Amino acid sequence: MNAGFVRYICQWWLAITMVCLSISLQAATPVLSELAAADGVRPRICLVLSGGGARGAAHVGVLRVLDEYRIPIDCIAGTSMGALVGAAFATGMSLTEMEQLLGSISTELLFKENPPRQEQHMRRKQDDYTILFTPEVGLQQGQVKVGKGLVTGVQLETVLRQLSKAKGFYKFDDLPIPFRAVATDLVSGKAVVFDRGELANVMRASMSVPGAVAPAEFDGMLLVDGMLTSNLPVQTAREMGADIIIAVNVGTPLLKREEINGIFGVAGQMLSILTEQNVNASLATLTANDILISPELGDFSTGDFDNLRQIAPLGETAARQVAAQLKQLSMPPADYAAFRQRQQINVQPEQRVVDEIRFDKLRRVNPDYTQEMLDTQVGELIDQPTLDRDLRRLYGTGHFEHVKYSLLDDDGKHVLAIDAAEKSWGPDYLRFGLGLSSDFSGDAYFNLLGSYRKTWLNELGAEWRSDLQIGRTSGFYSEFYQPFSATGPLFVAPHMTIEQRTADLYQQDERIASYKVVEKSAGVDIGSQFSRYGELRMGLLGGILEPSLDTGPQSLSPGESRVQLGALTGRLLLDQLDSAHFPRAGWSAKLNVYDSRSALGADEAFTRWDAEGTLAKSFGNHTLNFAVKLGDTLGSDPLPRYEYFQWGGFLQQSGYATGQLLGESLQYGRLMYYHRILRGSLLEGAYGGLSLEAGRIGNPLVPGNSDDWLKSASIFVGSDSPLGPLYLGYGRAQDGNSSFYLYLGRPF
Repeated sequence: MNAGFVRYICQWWLAITMVCLSISLQAATPVLSELAAADGVRPRICLVLSGGGARGAAHVGVLRVLDEYRIPIDCIAGTSMGALVGAAFATGMSLTEMEQLLGSISTELLFKENPPRQEQHMRRKQDDYTILFTPEVGLQQGQVKVGKGLVTGVQLETVLRQLSKAKGFYKFDDLPIPFRAVATDLVSGKAVVFDRGELANVMRASMSVPGAVAPAEFDGMLLVDGMLTSNLPVQTAREMGADIIIAVNVGTPLLKREEINGIFGVAGQMLSILTEQNVNASLATLTANDILISPELGDFSTGDFDNLRQIAPLGETAARQVAAQLKQLSMPPADYAAFRQRQQINVQPEQRVVDEIRFDKLRRVNPDYTQEMLDTQVGELIDQPTLDRDLRRLYGTGHFEHVKYSLLDDDGKHVLAIDAAEKSWGPDYLRFGLGLSSDFSGDAYFNLLGSYRKTWLNELGAEWRSDLQIGRTSGFYSEFYQPFSATGPLFVAPHMTIEQRTADLYQQDERIASYKVVEKSAGVDIGSQFSRYGELRMGLLGGILEPSLDTGPQSLSPGESRVQLGALTGRLLLDQLDSAHFPRAGWSAKLNVYDSRSALGADEAFTRWDAEGTLAKSFGNHTLNFAVKLGDTLGSDPLPRYEYFQWGGFLQQSGYATGQLLGESLQYGRLMYYHRILRGSLLEGAYGGLSLEAGRIGNPLVPGNSDDWLKSASIFVGSDSPLGPLYLGYGRAQDGNSSFYLYLGRPF
């Protein structure tokens, strides 16, 4: 036989044999994987989860498919939102639990940091009834200072603690699945890889988006979002011993030219460019054995935390597109079930009784004051929900830029160490306010307000606050608030007022005169705070009042042009409303008494009182709000004209002009219904509603004005805006008076 022919046949036989062997090996890959696993040489598979804000919810969908295909995950590395999902899975949280938690998360839950209003201190609640709207800025040695982020992360850490089943300090290699999280050192610009720590604190550091969330402090480092240096931490996974990497990239694509609008668009694009560059570098290191999953997330943005349930399934869709590659890593059902069972073992935290509560870093704030704010007590087991509420309540005092805690063992004692970082831009603060109103008939008013507050002037918590306002009501107000102790309720508060205000007088619906009143007064109050519930004050006041008739007939003159003041005063405030602007639940009450006495130097003796109350109850998005307002004299002495009750306007007998009704007594009731037509994230949203009102002004100043019961109604839309509550409404009275209203600020 020809030798060349034999060689030809042999070559063909060898080629066919190699093809068949290749096909057999591919078909046998799962079997080979099972054998390798049985021999203990199964390749180590590491899951790498990128940052991407709310887009990271797609990671949960990917995990669902990996579980369905029985893909063993031996280690996890994550950045930002990837660190959140990764930590939850690494500590044994089931996919069902993760999906349920996703459904409960919202922008408000993550970033609305103040405690429920009912739990806030009464001194902070009172600001809600002013026109202040800006955040506080600090004043230090003539310099203006601001915080390091729009939010501090206090509430974010509360949610993150729910994402981790491992509470307390851990080495991350000891978790059910070894885990790493990546953050960025803001000073050095280098990536920081966490392999141990308190998981909630680590996750918070990994997702501290610069400018949005204040940096986290660890061992002297200022840490921000890991997306700046390693948004897809492939190299970290390699260092964990990964043979095969499953990388999930949910990063935000760069904006198109027409989408880059304004300074925030430019800033956002700069962050995206930095992120895109390090992601591309990580992608370049992937090998043929690795698997990349890139979910198509459309228009969902990094801040779309209100739509996590809609984002998660998109990760599932993307994972199924690489099913052929994934299934090559699949384990047999029995082996995978045993593998996952080992990873589902819950890491149980030690049940600790608190032997000591410690505040280590306080420089200005009295530790006794902070201790008094806590419901967590020495000698009791730590209850996580209670401790979370304590941290939010401490933050809500307004004295701290961040509050977190750690559990320490010190000389055999279990110590709850609370790190309450005092505001670096304090302790002196400046805020501004704006109020506008118009009835679209020529009457428009405004008020501008600046408020300066000095805090912790001594160890008892003294504050000095001064307000300057210009507009329809102009004036300067100052009060020094001095508690008798750091923890007790009693206080003394000297105060002074210089104010000029105007008032219009109407006959029926025609304006016929205008008053101007100038007050210069000073006084001192002694009172008691009921912590979160209210305040009681009693005091002495003296000064001078200068009422004058600006325009109109002399018969309406307020009388003496200079009146000496001297009075006993009393005020009771109770407030348990969940919102001062659009309350949906709770109640409030207020009582004022002004007892002018000749023995205290007053030119005129009389006693004036007024009281008001509000009750709100909601049924889903529907709210009923009932309010009353009463005012009159005590005793037989009549009120001087400059102390008459002025009423009228939007939601204060709607349909009438602002201040159209003036008389010696007031009786008013209002039933209001409103419906939430737009749910807000960090603000309260928008409402549409109506009111039914009835009121009576007794002994009106202007002859001919009615002292019968007046009935009116209104319809309105209102919204909580960054500048304060905004209302547009229309009111109509039974006697034909009607008006449109526009308000920025509180109308009542």
